[in-house]
Amino acid sequence: MEPTPTPEERPDEWVMLVYRIPREPSTPRIAVWRKLRKYGVFQLADGVVVLPASPRTREQLEWVAEEVVEAGGQAEVWTAAPTTRDQRDRMRAKLSADRGAEYDEITDAAEAARALPDPAGRAKKLTQLRRRIREIDKRTFFPTAPRDGAEAALTELATGHTAEAQVPR
Repeated sequence: MEPTPTPEERPDEWVMLVYRIPREPSTPRIAVWRKLRKYGVFQLADGVVVLPASPRTREQLEWVAEEVVEAGGQAEVWTAAPTTRDQRDRMRAKLSADRGAEYDEITDAAEAARALPDPAGRAKKLTQLRRRIREIDKRTFFPTAPRDGAEAALTELATGHTAEAQVPR
């Protein structure tokens, strides 16, 4: 019996959308691109995007493919795997960096909101930022350190104290 390959040895399976959509009218093309950004895709080339394979990501890209076809374009959804570890690592790193930047924005916004003089304004901003972090979490496929910082910043905003002030001495 062969030993089970480690996650580093297993090829990643990705779901790929290959599409072509007419330039005019631009509204469907823009809607497709916004949806793909919302899903957190990695763009391999113009009209070729991938996501780590899961039933959810496969379904998301199938929906986009349907939208493309309805707009008069062509679209196919494929299952794919990178052929080298470098390709896999590059895609993972890019997706992690993209999400990390979004979590950093949450951290910055939470820190700025702590300076708001109005408690109701801080509470409203906290609600918005919590909603936004949940949206980012949906497209976070690989662990990223800035996520912890964003969560800590939201906790500080909620409690009105810094993390250092919460640590007993």
